[in-house]
Amino acid sequence: MAVKSLEELKKIREDQIKKVKLRESGDSEDQTIEILVGMATCGIAAGSREVLNALVSNITEMGLEHIKVIQVGCMGYCHSEPTVQVNMPGREPTIYGNVNKAFVVDILDKHIKNGEILDDHVLIKTYHSAL
Repeated sequence: MAVKSLEELKKIREDQIKKVKLRESGDSEDQTIEILVGMATCGIAAGSREVLNALVSNITEMGLEHIKVIQVGCMGYCHSEPTVQVNMPGREPTIYGNVNKAFVVDILDKHIKNGEILDDHVLIKTYHSAL
C-alpha cells in the first residue's frame, strides 16, 4: 500500500496511535472495561494474536470507548485457547474459551454493549444469576 499524501500518512499515524493506546490504558479506571487476552505460547499457537488484533481493530471500528485490551500470560485453560477474560465494572469476570475473530464481534456487540453473557463459549462464569 503506497501512501499518496501527507494527510493520508497523518491519518494512518493517528489510527495506529489509537490502537496502541487501547493496549496501554483506558480513560477512567472506574468506567474502564478490561479485556484480557491469554498470550502464552499455547494461546499464540492457537491464534490469540489474531484475536487480540481483531479486538483492537473492531473496538476502533465500532467506536467503543473506555476499553483497555491487555495481553496476559497463561490463564490456565490451554485446552480452550484462545482465551479472553472480560472484566466489566461492577460485575464478576467472565472467561471465554475457543475465541476466534468472528466471536470477537459477538463479545463486543453482545457482552460489552448489551451485557449478555455468551454461554456457549464461557469457561468460568462467576456472576450470580437468579434461580
